[in-house]
Amino acid sequence: MKIASILVMALCLWPGLSACQSSNESTSSAPNSDTAVHQAEVAAAGTSLSERITKGEALYNTHCVACHQANGMGLANAFPPLADSDYLLSDPGRSAGVVINGLAGPITVNGQQYNAVMPGLSYLADQDIADVLTYVLNTWGNDGGEIGQAEVAAARSALGSSGESGAAADAAGPADHPVSGSEQIAYQGAPSTITSADTSGFIDSEGPPMTQAEFDQATEVYFQRCAGCHGVLRKGATGKPLTPDITREKGGDYLKALITYGSPAGMPNWGSSGELSADQVDIIARFLQHEPPEPPEWGMAEMRDNWKLLVPVDQRPTEPQHQRNIDNFFSVTLRDSGEVAIIDGDTKEIVNILKTGYAVHISRPSASGRYVYTIGRDAKVDMIDLWMDPPQRVAEIKVGLEARSVETSKYKGYEDRYAVAGSYWPPQYTIMDGDTLEPLKIVSTRGMTVDTQEYHPEPRVAAIVASHQHPEFIINVKETGKILLVNYEDIDNLSVTTINAARFLHDGGWDRSLRYFLTAANQSDKIAVVDSKERKLAALVDVDKIPHPGRGANIMDTEFGPVWITSALGNEKVTFLGTDPEGHPDQAWQVVRVLKGQGGGSLFVKSHPKSSNLWVDSPLNPTEAIAQSVAVFDINNLDAGFEVLPIAEWADLGEGPKRVVQPEYNKDGTEVWFSVWSGKEQQSAIVIVDDKTRTLKHVIKGERIITPTGKFNVYNTVNDVY
Repeated sequence: MKIASILVMALCLWPGLSACQSSNESTSSAPNSDTAVHQAEVAAAGTSLSERITKGEALYNTHCVACHQANGMGLANAFPPLADSDYLLSDPGRSAGVVINGLAGPITVNGQQYNAVMPGLSYLADQDIADVLTYVLNTWGNDGGEIGQAEVAAARSALGSSGESGAAADAAGPADHPVSGSEQIAYQGAPSTITSADTSGFIDSEGPPMTQAEFDQATEVYFQRCAGCHGVLRKGATGKPLTPDITREKGGDYLKALITYGSPAGMPNWGSSGELSADQVDIIARFLQHEPPEPPEWGMAEMRDNWKLLVPVDQRPTEPQHQRNIDNFFSVTLRDSGEVAIIDGDTKEIVNILKTGYAVHISRPSASGRYVYTIGRDAKVDMIDLWMDPPQRVAEIKVGLEARSVETSKYKGYEDRYAVAGSYWPPQYTIMDGDTLEPLKIVSTRGMTVDTQEYHPEPRVAAIVASHQHPEFIINVKETGKILLVNYEDIDNLSVTTINAARFLHDGGWDRSLRYFLTAANQSDKIAVVDSKERKLAALVDVDKIPHPGRGANIMDTEFGPVWITSALGNEKVTFLGTDPEGHPDQAWQVVRVLKGQGGGSLFVKSHPKSSNLWVDSPLNPTEAIAQSVAVFDINNLDAGFEVLPIAEWADLGEGPKRVVQPEYNKDGTEVWFSVWSGKEQQSAIVIVDDKTRTLKHVIKGERIITPTGKFNVYNTVNDVY
C-alpha cells in the first residue's frame, strides 16, 4: 500500500485540523472516480516536489502547527506527533474517509492514547491536502515520498462527498485540549460581567433564524464564556475575531464543532466538558452569525450614579485603631465569592473578609499603605481603610461594565492624591480622587493599532503601574499595543506620552532600580522595556511563548548581574533579561539565560532581595502533578535545576483541581504564600512555606477561604518589591 494513502489518514486524524481555515479554492460534488483522477493528474502536472513541499509548509504553518508544533512532535497528552510516528504506517484503508468526513474516537500513537473529535474537512482543496501531506512526509526525518492530488480526488469521489462538512460535529467523545475543567476555563476565559440587559442588538435577516429569547440567552452566554478572549464586539483580542463575515462563511456545523470540542490554539471544549449543553452550543453557533449586540457606554453620569462615599474623610480615624503590623497585611482575592480577605501576615489570622466586586483581579495599596484599592471584573472599585478595626470599606464606584486594573499615585508630593482604574468596557481609564474615589476624568483608549495602523474599537486597559520617576501613571492598552504615560500634575489639561510597543500588552513590573518598566505583550511573544525616566521605549525583546510574568522577578544573576525574569503560558521556559545598561551594557535588554521549568501554564514568578530562591508556578498546566506543585530554583546555582514542592499535598484538602498559583512573599522575605485554588464548592487553602528551608510552615483554610487566587502583601506592593 502506498505510504501516501497512509499519510492522508494519519494527518487528518489529528485534532490540529479541526480548526482549519478554509482554502481559497472550493471543492464541488465529485465526478466519477476515473474522471476525478484524470482531472487531478492534469491539474498537478508541472509542479516540482520542492515547490509542493514549500507550499505544504505554508499550509502546515497556517492549519496544523498549533497542534503538532513546528517540530512535528505534537503536545504531550494532547496532540499526537507527526514526526517518527508509528501510526503513519497503520490501517491505511480509512484515510480518505477521515480527511473528508471526519473522525471520532481513540487512537494510539507510539504507545500513547489520544482521543479527539475531528470535523469533516471536505472544504479543503484536494491539492492543498496533498501538498501538506507531502510536506509532512519529507520533514522531521520522515521517509520521504510524494502524495498526489489524484489520490485525494479518487478518495473523495469514492465517498461521494458533496463538499458538505461537519459529519463529526455530533460525534460523541471528549476533546484532547490542554484547557479543561470548569475552574481552569473560568480562569483563562474569565466571564465578562456584562449581561444581555446591558446591551442593545437585533436579529438580522442574513443570519440563521433565532427567537428573541434565544438571542438574549446567547448574548448572556457569550459575555460569560467568550468575551474575555474574543472581545465584547467580537473583533478579536487574544482570541480570533468572530464577526459575521467570518462566521457565516464557516457555517453552523463548523461553529458547533469548534464550540463543542475546542481548538488547540486555546479555545476551550465548552460542549464536551459539560460547560454548555447541546442546545446552548446550537444557539451560540447561530448567534455568532448575527451582528453582535453592543453594550452601552459608561460616562461621568453613570459613574456618579454608582459612586458611594461610605465613610467621609473627616469621619475616619486619624491613627490606626489596632496594634497589628499593617505593612505585613495581605489582601487576598476570594475569587468566586466576590470578596477579599485581609490576613495578618504576622499572626496568620483573618482580620476581616469584605464584600467587593466580583472576582477581584488585583489589590493595590496606596503609597502611604493605609488604603487598599480593589477592582473586580465587574469594574467595581472598593477602597478599604486598613487603620480601622477591623478594616472596612470607605468608598466604592463602578467605572464601567468590565475592568481589570487599578493603581494609585506614588510620586513624591502626590502620595494618595489620585487613583486610576482601567476598563475593558468601555475601553477607557478613569482618574479619581484618592481619598474618596470621586470620578474626576475619563479618557477613552480607542484608536489605531501600532502595527497595521487600523482603528480598533475595543482596546482594553490591561495593566497600570505608578511611575517613581515622574508624576505619571503608566497604562498598557492591550489591543492597540500602546503604552501611555499619563501625567497627573494637571488633570484638567492632561498630558499623555504615547509609546508604541507591541499588540496584546498584558502585565509587567519594575526592575530593581524602579526606573525601567518591563511588560509582556504576551500574544506577540515580546517584552517591552520602558525607560520611565526618559519617557521612551528602551527595547522590544523577543521571548516565547506567551510570556506571563505577573510583576516578574528581580534577582542578581551570578554571571549577568541584575536580571528580570518571566515565565510563560505556552512552554516551560523561564527567561532572564539583563536590566543593567550601566554596569552590564552588553547584556542590557537581552535574553541572557533561559531555564526549563516544570512545563507551560505558568502565571507567576517571584523572588525577594533577601532570598536566594526563585519560585515558578504552573497552575494552568494540563498535568495535575505539575499544576498542584511549584518549582523553586537556587539563584546561586541555577544550573542545578529546580526542586519541586508538593504545595497542594501539604494543604491536605479533599477533591478538587487544587491548582497552586501566585507565590507572594511576606514583608521580611522569610515566607512565601501560595494559593491552592479549587472550585467554589470545594475546599481551598493558602499554604505558607519557609523560604530558607523550603518546608511547610502554616496552612490557612476553612469554609471562609473560597477560591483564593491573588495575594498582595502591603509593604511589597507599595514598594514594588519582587
